[in-house]
Amino acid sequence: MSEAFASDAEGGIGMKNPDLLGWLSSFILLLTLIRQVYVQWKSESSAGISKWLFVGQLAASTGYSIYSFLLHNWVYVCSNLAILITAVMGEGIYLRNRWIAKRCIKPREGPSAGPHPARSATS
Repeated sequence: MSEAFASDAEGGIGMKNPDLLGWLSSFILLLTLIRQVYVQWKSESSAGISKWLFVGQLAASTGYSIYSFLLHNWVYVCSNLAILITAVMGEGIYLRNRWIAKRCIKPREGPSAGPHPARSATS
């Protein structure tokens, strides 16, 4: 039997240190969030991503961080603070990508400007 698990007084199997499961789960969640933020940053596109995703993530992570702190649950304090950081980064990248998209589709002025490269495929 693994050292992370132990038999309890009634013969059942319980976790010796349940925080290990919490840390592992938090690590997996953070890897997926960091990967999403990285892909969004690298592609310079926020297609299919709502700004409300990050706003909601900011609000929830802030609330969970305070709640976890009040309960002295350090696994979740650290996890939620790290998730809060990814939400801030994600919102910043979302805003940057929107700015890039608006700048690239800005209409050209003047008769000699010709068709806009970003719109020439649809014109």
